Amino acid sequence: MLRTANEVSDRPEVSVARISRHWSEIYARRVVVSDVVIVLAVVFLTQVVWLGTGTELAGVGVGYWGVSLCLSIAWMIVLEIYGSRSSRIIGTGTEEYRAILDASIRLFGITAIFSLLFQIEFSRGYLLLAFPIGTLLLLLSRWIWRGWISSKRREGEFVSRAILVGSRSACDAIVEDLSRRGATDLKLVGICLTGRDEDVPEVSDLRESRGLPNMKTAGDYVQLMDETGADTLVIASNEHLSPADINDISWHLTPGRHHLIMAPSLTNIAGPRLSVRPVAGLPLIHVETPRMEAREVVTKRLFDIVGSALLLIVLSPLFLVLAILVKTSSQGPVFYSQERVGLRGIPFQIRKFRSMRQDSDKHLDLLLKAQGTRDRPLFKVQDDPRVTRIGTYLRKYSLDELPQLLNVFRGEMSLVGPRPQRADEVAMYDATAKRRLMVKPGMSGLWQVSGRSNLDWEDAIRLDLYYVENWSLTRDLSILLKTIREVVSPTGAY
Repeated sequence: MLRTANEVSDRPEVSVARISRHWSEIYARRVVVSDVVIVLAVVFLTQVVWLGTGTELAGVGVGYWGVSLCLSIAWMIVLEIYGSRSSRIIGTGTEEYRAILDASIRLFGITAIFSLLFQIEFSRGYLLLAFPIGTLLLLLSRWIWRGWISSKRREGEFVSRAILVGSRSACDAIVEDLSRRGATDLKLVGICLTGRDEDVPEVSDLRESRGLPNMKTAGDYVQLMDETGADTLVIASNEHLSPADINDISWHLTPGRHHLIMAPSLTNIAGPRLSVRPVAGLPLIHVETPRMEAREVVTKRLFDIVGSALLLIVLSPLFLVLAILVKTSSQGPVFYSQERVGLRGIPFQIRKFRSMRQDSDKHLDLLLKAQGTRDRPLFKVQDDPRVTRIGTYLRKYSLDELPQLLNVFRGEMSLVGPRPQRADEVAMYDATAKRRLMVKPGMSGLWQVSGRSNLDWEDAIRLDLYYVENWSLTRDLSILLKTIREVVSPTGAY
């Protein structure tokens, strides 16, 4: 019915299995230590710098040393209450960053209101220094920790060893998705296909190419997990498993050692849109319809205005240098303007530093035909002969895109969003791809920080639609940070 453990080539040693079972606890403890160090350092240094060492809180008779200690303890408590160190979110996604921001903002908001209502002269230093600096350092520390754990996962550590159970099509879809995402907290050590033996194929090409053992239907999944050193059982589909079977499996798993994951047939949906709603004893998954509330629209627009204005001011000397280089390196204007399709299909003029020779657009169709990509809505030419010498560097480091900050400030674009495309490209959209037009186009987006032009159209549209359907300010900040990394060390830019 199933292959023996000797047939599994990567059977874990005892030490690896122990790390696999407890990686989330080990990681959480290390994160707690870094959080404590950051909070204590920021709060007490704020007190010393702003107030000195001997000041008491007026009207209360409590020294600021006690206030700093209470504030530090409260900060750690709210970080725990808001689940910033929960095993469900640490090390993956943007929910970890969102939890830190929510906890910190609410704590200092409550603190400010409390001091105002009770007329306590609570020092503004805590609010002006400790809050922003502490929050930024907490976010930075989590970002560093996540880089560290990603490197460990590439080495096969700090992962949950999982067996995937389900039909062939469901298992293949999950294997492909996990392989596309790179280092994750799940490492598949085997696949068990459900169904009658005569219906289960011996080999799946997709799984065989990933080096995964192909197991036949198993009746005792707990025994199978012990034989392979797995700590997680992932059920991808249950057409061959009744609710009673799944419930029985969950009762036989060892609490704290074995974990059961149900993989619904939903993809590209972020956590905030999902919630479990018990109805008549049934754990039904509720999926929020993708939409952007009015407050979210205002928040994103304010973020764009402030961000683009600051960048325009800070980068103005660079604008002057680039303009001189473009003007003196080849004939033609400094800026290049082209019509692109924006929010709800409304056209606008995009601005760039000119990186190609004049009248280059009329050669695009011939180059795309020669490249064999004229029928795809992603008009990119590799080794483009139209690009000028200085334009090569401008494109490599995305410096030609900087004038689009003016488009952002004017409200035609956003700092983050799907890249705006030409009308000819939009004309090739199917009904699914048209959902890209539900939000403003952006200077950077998910596909720009995930491979850029190295991605094919299907992957690009998948990433853009994920962004459209799961927008959050935290995700925008995360994409902007990754954009800086891509600019410094560019990949897929041409």
